[in-house]
Order: sequence, then structure tokens, then C-alpha cells
Amino acid sequence: MKKVLVLPGDGIGQEVVAPAVEVMQVAAQQQGVTTDVEEALAGGAAIDDCGNRLREPTLSKAKQADAVLLGGVGGPKWDDLPTAQRPEKGLLGLRQELGLFANLRPALLASSLAGASSLKSELVSDLDILIVRELTGGIYFGEPRGVENRDNERVGFNTLVYAEHEIERIARVGFDLASKRNGRLCSVDKANVLEVSQLWREVVTSLAGDYPNVELSHMYVDNAAMQLVREPKQFDVIVTGNMFGDILSDVAAMLTGSLGMLPSASLSASGAGMYEPVHGTAPDIAGQDKANPLATILSVGMLFRYSLDMPEAADNVDRAVAKVLAEGHRTADIAGSAQDEDRQQTTPQSLNGFCRADVRRKRVFTQCVADNVGTDVCHGHG
Repeated sequence: MKKVLVLPGDGIGQEVVAPAVEVMQVAAQQQGVTTDVEEALAGGAAIDDCGNRLREPTLSKAKQADAVLLGGVGGPKWDDLPTAQRPEKGLLGLRQELGLFANLRPALLASSLAGASSLKSELVSDLDILIVRELTGGIYFGEPRGVENRDNERVGFNTLVYAEHEIERIARVGFDLASKRNGRLCSVDKANVLEVSQLWREVVTSLAGDYPNVELSHMYVDNAAMQLVREPKQFDVIVTGNMFGDILSDVAAMLTGSLGMLPSASLSASGAGMYEPVHGTAPDIAGQDKANPLATILSVGMLFRYSLDMPEAADNVDRAVAKVLAEGHRTADIAGSAQDEDRQQTTPQSLNGFCRADVRRKRVFTQCVADNVGTDVCHGHG
């Protein structure tokens, strides 16, 4: 029995988590494994329900679970709350309490989807990059922080701090993953102006001798951002700090054509993890059933691989997504044209053998039926 805690969260979280859970349960059943899935509130939804973005019982359930699947938290509705009470702080606290120090964000693009990227197809076709982001340190957690009055004006300040052991811990994750891929690790920092980055570079460099099969390079973060859109396939594995990783992974997501395509895994030293799509809660499209669930479904694949030790189930999920895309099914964010959006929007919602494309959104379903059968049939499905 595998225990998974599901936190749909806010905005489109519920819309992308539901099909991912269905995929997870079918894929697990194929391997003869039963999943005990429990759902709880977190983020803005929890604030609305009980005034607390992350209740203690929810945190306790997360600690007892083999893995956590998260949809996303936050949105404009809660932006006026004090910083310490906002939904995003609950997510940071969850990462810290679970010891999730390593965030893995793959950016892959099959050749069939190259046209969805804003870059030329030859630059991104068959792209395969892995960004390893340190997740529990850096400027998001550093102290002191705050806003105070100085010389008759308000001043905001945060602290970017890393200890040597934090840098070594995440760097070794990067080296280990690079050694299992194409043997190239690029460490991204800002060592030309930041002392903390100078320490980062020194520590990472000192570890290179332990990994003779990995080619280590260094790059400043501003150059890395430029190179990701100039020549992305030069990268294999990128390892970097919390804030830089946050930014670069969003850049990498758009190489694939959409934030809706990028999964992530946040791992502890014990292998327990939290899995979530890189995209946010997208309140502008929430409730419209337009959200692309593929990032969340691919996150389930990572959940199988890294926390449940079920590599065959992980491979089945990855193949299912690839098959659906190869068949031409698209959500609006990755549709190649307006015609594709109107006629081919489908949402992969279950896994059966490889996968079936489930056309559940009423507008798209009705249009497909109308095109193939006739308007009389559509009336029964509106």
C-alpha cells in the first residue's frame, strides 16, 4: 500500500490534479499496487476554510505519506494578506518541514511539439534539460528580512545566505544525476558580484574530483538565461540556488511551449517527496477547464520514479503522454493554430495500457460530436 497525500490547492489546481490522480491510480493498479489517496486543503483554499494556510493535521499527514501531489497555491484573492499569512508561505513551510531540499525540473520537448515553442524548431526539437534547484535555503528563507522605516522612508530587505553543507548537498544531487545522463553539469551563480555565489562556485568546484565522468562548467545566471533561449540544447543538467532556479526553470518551461508542460519533484534526503507542476494557479482561466494537466500527469511519473520506487509505472505514464501528443491531441496552450485549439483540444485523463485521450470539456466534446455526427446528437450532451 502506497500512501499519497493530494493537495489540489487553488485556482486550476483541482482541474489538473483530478486527471493526474486518475492516471496514478490506473498506473499503480497495472503494477498490482494499491494507492491510498487522501485529499486535504492547503494554501488559499485552507485559508478560506479555516483561516490557516497549512493546518497541523495536514502537515502531519504529509509527513506520514510516501509522497505528496500538489496542484498549486496562491492567487490575487489573497494578495492583500500580510506576507507571513499568504498561501505561498504555507508552501515554503511545507518544503522546509519535509526537508525537501532538492527540486528537479525537467524540460523535455518531443519533436512533435516543436512547433508549440516560441523558438525555432531546430533549437528545441528533442530538448532534454534537467534543472536542479536548491529549495530550502537562499533568499527565500534567509534572515533578516522585512520592511522598516529608515531616514523617513520605507526600506525592504532580504538576505541571500547559503551554508557550505547546503551547497555541497545540492551539488552532489546535480553531479549524481548528470552522471546518469549525458555527463555534463553546469553550475549557475552570480560569482562576479555576490560573495555567496563565490562560495557556491568554490564548493561545487571542490566536488568535481569525486565525479571524473562528469564535465563541470560554470555560468553566470544572466548569461544562463540568455543561453537557454539562444542554444538550449547545450545544457544537460543545471544546478543552481533557490531564486535563480525559480527563474530559469520558468524560462526552460517556455522552451517547451507552455508552463503546462513542465513537471517537478521536490525531494528529501530520505526519498520522500512532493510533486507539482511548475505552473502557478492561473486564476484567469480557473474554472474554465482549459488548464493543461500534462505537467501534473508527468509529475505523477516522477512520483512513481523517485518516491514510490515504481520505475515501470513511471515509464508507462511518460509513454502515455508521448502517445497522446503524437496522436495530435492538444490543449489550447500548445495548440499550433486556432483550428487546432477548436478541433483538437483534448485532455489526457486516464491511463489504460498506454493511454486514452478523454474529451470531457463540454465545448470541445460538443464540437467534436457536431462535426462527426450532427447537431441533434449534441443536444443530449450539453
